[in-house]
Amino acid sequence: MPDLPRTGGPSFWYADIGLPARRPPLQGDAEADVCIVGAGYTGLWSAWYLRQADPSLRILIVEKEFAGFGASGRNGGWLTGGFAWNHRRYLANGTEASVRAMVRALGSTVDEVIRVAEGEGIEADILRTDELMVATNPAQLARAQAEVTHRRHWGEPPDRVYRIGAAEVTRRVTIPGALGAMVVGRVARIQPAKLVQGLAAAVERVGVRIAEGTTVARIDPGRVTTDRGTIRAPVILRATEGFTADLPGMKREWLPLNSAQIVTEPLPPEVWPHIGWSGHEILGDFANAYCYCQRTREGRIAVGARGVPYRMGSRTDDNGVPDPETIRRLTAILHRHFPAARPFRIDHAWCGVLGVPRDWCASVGFDPATGLGYAGGYVGVGVSTSNLAGRTLADLVMRADTDLVRLPWVNRRVRKWEPEPLRWLGVTAMYAALRAADRSEDRRQGPPAALARLANRMMGR
Repeated sequence: MPDLPRTGGPSFWYADIGLPARRPPLQGDAEADVCIVGAGYTGLWSAWYLRQADPSLRILIVEKEFAGFGASGRNGGWLTGGFAWNHRRYLANGTEASVRAMVRALGSTVDEVIRVAEGEGIEADILRTDELMVATNPAQLARAQAEVTHRRHWGEPPDRVYRIGAAEVTRRVTIPGALGAMVVGRVARIQPAKLVQGLAAAVERVGVRIAEGTTVARIDPGRVTTDRGTIRAPVILRATEGFTADLPGMKREWLPLNSAQIVTEPLPPEVWPHIGWSGHEILGDFANAYCYCQRTREGRIAVGARGVPYRMGSRTDDNGVPDPETIRRLTAILHRHFPAARPFRIDHAWCGVLGVPRDWCASVGFDPATGLGYAGGYVGVGVSTSNLAGRTLADLVMRADTDLVRLPWVNRRVRKWEPEPLRWLGVTAMYAALRAADRSEDRRQGPPAALARLANRMMGR
């Protein structure tokens, strides 16, 4: 029997660097100028930019587990500056020009994250590279061309987003059956736990307090009630992403969508010539139930996908432990795209949740009258988007009249998810349909399956 992978803990990225020492919890009641709920990328970036704007602000971050416990320390390590949502949905809160401005603002996040990391001495295995989205059948190739056309329409230039053919794909990386790919330039690969831990240390150095092991029971204007005491603050920012459903009254706000990953043992040097991938591109495919991969600094292959996507009642995972079926699906993707990795052990498997609004589009909000703000709903592109969200929240809180506060994701209204069991049935059916569409497209070798379009339309994607 092959060795079983280590699971959970909460991710391989922490197995790589070790779990951080826990910071003390809140010690009774407290006061602050700004209280931030959640110590992931969004909360930490918000605190960082608020302190840059006003070093005198008393900022307190409260976190149920430890800084970077959630998606910030479990993701695929893609720093892309990409716009992963429906552009036209933002027209309800803006114009085509403002949506293109948001595309440009998101594109700036890669350089901005790297600037701060370099300035603060955060070593996070950051490597500038390309994003490579591979097509392995005619339907995927059609989606690749459509995506290039779509992204250029919304302002991404030809030197950033373009298509390559099969020969160029193979020159970069050996993916069996590759017919072509979309390339997105000016992105980066990171080790996400290193980035979030380095960022947490950086915000502490500028005077922000992080209270870990502190569970928030309720958020009201001017008051955060926790199991360790009550915090009074005129400004309260919710930065809870996939764990938002755990807060009272928020079950239907953002759906906690499960995503999972596996990582191999380090592959021997003699194997890599059979794979290529010398550019360390962050790599995915144009399957309907797509995957996301990276080649790590020490020569492992990490593969992620949705696995079993949603748990009834908006439940979250148990410390990152995935189910056996998810591990099986991810291993099948690894062996299909990288057959040279088949003989090698899967070292670790883990999962986590990301926040999904009902229209699958991210947002930032702040109400000056109540002092309550939030950001999130990134639907899987939070590494870069959280940086823009943090900058935007800081400007909103400081009442700064900047281009960021006029972007169309600010203060947009989204309807809630349906009650159970409707949302479980809908999400489960959608992903079953997407997988069925992928099987059909592989079998028929024809145009994109109508089933996938129907499933996405029914779920509001």
